[in-house]
Amino acid sequence: MEPLASKIRPKTLEEFVGQEHLVREGKPLNAAIKQKHLFSFILWGPPGTGKTTLAKIYANSVRARFYELSAVSAGKADIRKIIVEDAGEESKILFLDEIHRFNKSQQDFLLPLIERGEITLIGATTENPSFEIIPPLLSRCRVFVLNELSEKEMIAIIKRTGFKIDKKAKDWLVAMANGDARQAITMLESASQLYNEITIESLKNTLQSKFLRYDKKGEEHYNTISAFIKSMRASQPDAALYYLARMIDSGEDPKFIARRMVIFASEDIGVAQPTALVVANDVFRAVETIGLPECGINLAHGAVYLSKSKKDRSAYSAYVSAMEDVKKYGNLPIPLSLRNAPTKFMKKLNYGKGYERYTKEDLLPDKLKGKKYLK
Repeated sequence: MEPLASKIRPKTLEEFVGQEHLVREGKPLNAAIKQKHLFSFILWGPPGTGKTTLAKIYANSVRARFYELSAVSAGKADIRKIIVEDAGEESKILFLDEIHRFNKSQQDFLLPLIERGEITLIGATTENPSFEIIPPLLSRCRVFVLNELSEKEMIAIIKRTGFKIDKKAKDWLVAMANGDARQAITMLESASQLYNEITIESLKNTLQSKFLRYDKKGEEHYNTISAFIKSMRASQPDAALYYLARMIDSGEDPKFIARRMVIFASEDIGVAQPTALVVANDVFRAVETIGLPECGINLAHGAVYLSKSKKDRSAYSAYVSAMEDVKKYGNLPIPLSLRNAPTKFMKKLNYGKGYERYTKEDLLPDKLKGKKYLK
């Protein structure tokens, strides 16, 4: 049976909800679709924000044959089959979901196909393309960033399902889905099949039922990584190892876990044990080099080390406080003594004048003199 999310999928930009910065009149994807401009691009954004839908709307607008593959299970042979199949004048669009799962060799394989125009590539990813896509391929694709759906947009999508749902249940569902339209629709569909009416209670029961197993793009994904991080923060290696094992067993991307550990090393441990960042980075490199299942050992090593490390969030908290002032005051004038003076004209304007390497003078802009971020 076709899933509800697929049944109600928008077929035109007029039906599409969200991503106004891309699909509104005059915006890049809107213009490309209206002009039937054929080019390769990558859609980067959180799960359930419309990547697949936009790819299909685009392919339909340029009248190209649409092929959809997941990088989790597909390989070079699947792409060769597409090239050979229906050889003719019709353009072919390859939509490659989770393109970050393709290794370097597989990504290299795509380059000549794009160059020769044998396929137009649309990649979809939840990971930063700068880290996950090889530079030659990235240079041949334009990157469009999708945003998490707002509450208003989520409500509009929920309304489209046609299910009767009261305000409290709707608010709970929007909060739980966290901007993921697919997750919200799947929850509603499952609840409607299991219960007579859709309430907060029936939605909660559905979430715990066997119909919604661990979903790497859904709530369980975020709940488990949250539990993993919080266990390390509380210096509880046993709990951290349990949640780590749970993620690995469920097929979570080990690089996602390792990346969060690198962030944790600076955010939560910081200056209390500077070597934590070194260890976390080495764990990330080991994961990239070794891969599953053996890299689970490296992750376990790192998780125990980070859990047992002393914690100090002062550097992170100071950065957040400094960022607040940047947002509040904008680009305040930098003291003249700190400014670069590469030309005589700049020197005449006193750029760099009075600079001392080891001064105790407050070097913040005048408006922030005396401010202490690091406490």
